[in-house]
Order: sequence, then C-alpha cells, then structure tokens
Amino acid sequence: MSRALADRIEGTVLTPAEPAFAEEAAAFNTAVVHTPDVIVGAASTADVAAAVRFAAEHGSPVTVQATGHGAHTPISGGLLISTRRLQQVSVDPATRTATVGAGARWAAVLEAAAEHGLTGVPGSSPNVGVVGYLLGGGLGPLARSHGFSSDYLIGATIVTGTGEILEVSEDENAELLWALRGGKGGFGIVTEVRVRLVQLSTLYAGALFFDTEHIEQVLRTWVDWTADADPDVTTSVALVRFPDLDLVPEPFRGRHLLSLRFAYPGSDDEGARLAEPLRTAAPVYLDMLGELPAEQMGAIHSDPDEPGPGWNRGLLLDAIDQDFATALLGALGPGADAPFIAAELRHLGSAAAVDLPAGSAVGGRDAAFTLVLIGVPDPSLFDSVLPRAGDAVIDAIRQWVHPRTNINFAGHPATTEEFESAWPVTSLPRLAGLRRRLDPAGIFPFGPVSV
Repeated sequence: MSRALADRIEGTVLTPAEPAFAEEAAAFNTAVVHTPDVIVGAASTADVAAAVRFAAEHGSPVTVQATGHGAHTPISGGLLISTRRLQQVSVDPATRTATVGAGARWAAVLEAAAEHGLTGVPGSSPNVGVVGYLLGGGLGPLARSHGFSSDYLIGATIVTGTGEILEVSEDENAELLWALRGGKGGFGIVTEVRVRLVQLSTLYAGALFFDTEHIEQVLRTWVDWTADADPDVTTSVALVRFPDLDLVPEPFRGRHLLSLRFAYPGSDDEGARLAEPLRTAAPVYLDMLGELPAEQMGAIHSDPDEPGPGWNRGLLLDAIDQDFATALLGALGPGADAPFIAAELRHLGSAAAVDLPAGSAVGGRDAAFTLVLIGVPDPSLFDSVLPRAGDAVIDAIRQWVHPRTNINFAGHPATTEEFESAWPVTSLPRLAGLRRRLDPAGIFPFGPVSV
C-alpha cells in the first residue's frame, strides 16, 4: 500500500520499518507516542490532497501534525499527514498581511513582519505552529488589546475529506472561514493561512517575579487590579515551582515564585505608569519588564521551546474575587502540597470579548480568565495522580468555573459534553453541519464521538 501511495506523493512516505519514521511522528509532548500505519511528509497542498484521496479510497482515517504541540493522545493506526515541511512565510507590507504555510511557527512570522514594523497576534510561545493555534482561537499576550488571534485569520487553503482543494476567504466559502476562526478540526487539512498583521514594532512588556513570601500579597493585589485594568493591558500570573536542576537558570533554581506577565502595546512611559501598582505590590525579586521588540514577545512568558513530557489541564473562569484567591492559595499556594510545577491565570475581556462583524466559531469570548494547571513532567503521574489532583483544585474553585471552555485550553475532551462545551451552544449545529458536508465519510477523526 505504501508503494502505491508513494507514487502519488512528491514528498516523503514512511512506514514504521523505516528509520526516519519515529522522528517524523514525534510530538512536542514526548509522553505521547504516535504509531500510525503510514506517514506522508507532504511537500505541497497537492501532496495533502493526493494523500487524502488515497486514504478515502482505502477507508483509512487521516490525522495531521505540524509542530506536534497539539498532541494530547497517541495516534494509533491510519494515515498521518505531516505538514511540517510547509514552512513558507511571506509578508505583504502594503496590505499588512502574511501568508503562512501549515508547518511554520510564530517565530518565523514575527521575524518576517518585524522588518516592516509589523507584527502578528501570536500566542505565548513563538515555537508553536501558526495554523493549529489559529484554528482553536488563540489567546496570547495581546488578548485584551487585540482579541483572539483567530480574529486575524482572513483566508486559508484547505483540503476537504474528499480531497478537494478549497480557497477560503470572506468572499469565497465564507461559512468555512467562520468555522476556521476557532472551530479547530474535522473540516479538512489547512495547508496555508492568510493573516492580518498589525502596526507594532515595540511594546512595554515582560515579567515581574516575586519571591515565595510575597506570593499571596501579589496575587491578591492583581485580582483587585484586574477589576478595572486598562483595556489595552494584558496580564497573567503564574505560580511556578522551579525544579532544583542545573538546567534551570540560577536565579530561579529551586524557588517557588510568582511570575506576573504584563503586555502593553504603547509607550514606555504609559506602560510603566500602568504597571506601577503591580510593581509596587511587594518587593520585586526580579524585574524583567521594559521596552520589548514585538518579535521577542515570547520572552513575556518564556514558555519551553524544547520537547519533553507534559501534562496540563485548562479551563475558563468567570469574574474572580478575594474568595477565589483564598481558595486557589489553599490548593496551590506556598503551603500546599500539589504535584504541579505551575498554575497560570490569564486575564481576558476587553477586545477578546468582542466578536468580528461577520462572527466566528471561537469559544470563550464571555469568560473573564483562563486557568491552566501544568503537572510535574513525570509520565508515571499522568494517568491518575495528576488528574485526581487537578479535580481537587477545580473542586476548590468550582463556583468560579465558567460553563464553557475553549478547544485550545480543553486539550483532548474525553466526553461529548466536554467536547461540545468548547464552543457556544449556537455554534455547535453549524460546526457539525460543515464537518458532515466537507468530510462526508468521516475520515478526519475529531472529538470523542462523531458529532
């Protein structure tokens, strides 16, 4: 079968017997090991279409992977299409748009845009692939000033479940553009996107770190501060237990710190003024807040850029208060014994709460905060210890948990109820209808069941 498939493909076709198979299948989360029957390393949109048609002829399920950041559960069997070779990035400064291949990461877009005084609206990590991130919505360090990253998706090229290549824009297949702005998967394989860029070369941004004895004071100050925060300021706080390992920079090694992330797309003077109540909330252990080139936005969160085992659980929250802070500190504060290396709260609202004039499928616009728990990177804890500990944290803050979520934060929902909670109730029938129309044979598995 692989020989017949290889005859149709310009790129690479790999079976488990070949040495390059494991590397091609590897996910960013090394605890997830994919074992498909065959991998197509696509060199073009035409390759993707040929592979999908071949799979449809043979009744084989099709999955897709670019950078591997979206891997939550192993892929077993079927055909895996790797789009990591589709790394083209081009910027048109006249129209302030970027054309981005499915294998490109945000770092490449930010670098190319910076040459023209422009930037994209990325997530916290520039190492993440652009396409997979956008399809789920995307809430990054510019969320409150600029909204969901998917709001900047203006076009795409997609291969449907029948192998048809569609061009998507506001003028062509507009209903599909609505779905791709946050609907995530099940429609086909996106091989290229066109995104709107924004005029921004520098911002006042970075992080303030506070030592263990000041965690409670700063968290409580931040909770109150967010109630009337400037609409253009996006902040988050993370309670981080840095391991006592040589690979951790010495100032962080073995410490339990609160990292307060701050991003303001404006002048240094105004940014410093807006940050002052946070900077003076308690003695600062490390001050890494100041003028930042837009292409270096990844420094705000400093997410890991090397693969490793990972476990996380995310959800959305309604408005929080001091009772919430008390509950969270009891579960995750300095005195708590919990198997998490980090717990992060991101402030939403402002531009993230405002939908596009044409609408979008994205879930989570009406939430006030996100919460993500990041477990100790020990795979022996992933199946039971971390899920139980996560349940305990959520039980402690249950009254503030938002009833809906966002698919990029939900990870891999195990039930239909969890899956459907990732989008507004009104979006679900439209999304399901599009999936059935574009993938009538259901060759793109998406969700716990066919919905």
